[in-house]
Amino acid sequence: MMTIMLAATLCAAVVAVSSDAHAGQQAPGTISNSYTGALDEEKALALSQAAIGRAIGDYSFRDTQGNRISLSDFRGKPLVISLIYSSCADVCPVITATLQNVDEMARDALGDDSYSIVTIGFDIGADNPVQMKSFARKYGVKINDHWKFLSGDLLAVTALSEDLGFQFFESAKGFDHLTQTTILDKNGVVFRQIYGEQFEAPHFVEPLKSLVFGTASPFSSLSDLINKVRLFCTIYDPTADQYRFRYSIFFRILVGATVILGMMTFLLKWLWQNHKRNQLRLREQKPSPGPSL
Repeated sequence: MMTIMLAATLCAAVVAVSSDAHAGQQAPGTISNSYTGALDEEKALALSQAAIGRAIGDYSFRDTQGNRISLSDFRGKPLVISLIYSSCADVCPVITATLQNVDEMARDALGDDSYSIVTIGFDIGADNPVQMKSFARKYGVKINDHWKFLSGDLLAVTALSEDLGFQFFESAKGFDHLTQTTILDKNGVVFRQIYGEQFEAPHFVEPLKSLVFGTASPFSSLSDLINKVRLFCTIYDPTADQYRFRYSIFFRILVGATVILGMMTFLLKWLWQNHKRNQLRLREQKPSPGPSL
């Protein structure tokens, strides 16, 4: 399923560029992390995919209250990063609305505190705490510990965008950029890239589900076992457009485990009884000692 989803996102990358695209050349002194002066979709996608597996740096930003926040503050659980600019009138609001919809679904399936989201403004000339707060209010996003809106200086924005493989440059209509949402694991390593201003819930929830419920040692503890069950039994229902805990899968796993346990118990019991019979047979065959002289 994940292979099909990844192929779909890569095929959609051709249309995953901001509709603010402009054919003109980059003007001197504009804000950009693209050295070509124009957004090459193929190269932008290659840079984005090359970021997977990369640990991002610990950069500092300001939240909507003006408080300093470092990306390391979000370590310990997955982090979703969405880079936008607050004056965008079409693509960035759609990305944010899509993220809001799939976030509600993901929180129902995975838990409210299972991951965090940050929306970061990359227009350093305009995206400040006041503007980011206004953007969130305008599009109905609640700012809380789960989802924060951040702004930063040129060094932090440029360094983070390069770590994430996110390209942007200023154009006559605003900015040209790859419409990209990035998922980091709990250690701050890029785990998955999602493309397009609108994307289906599984593209967002499935990688988060793997990060939240996935464990390296599934049977080292009861908690690991429970997480593995939740990983396999939390299924997307396209007819209802939501995630459900599929009890039938859980019961099949439980029945299968019971059958295996029963067979192992029977085998061990048979081996023990066979061992006892062999010991008894050996004692019966052993000759009794003769009379002492």
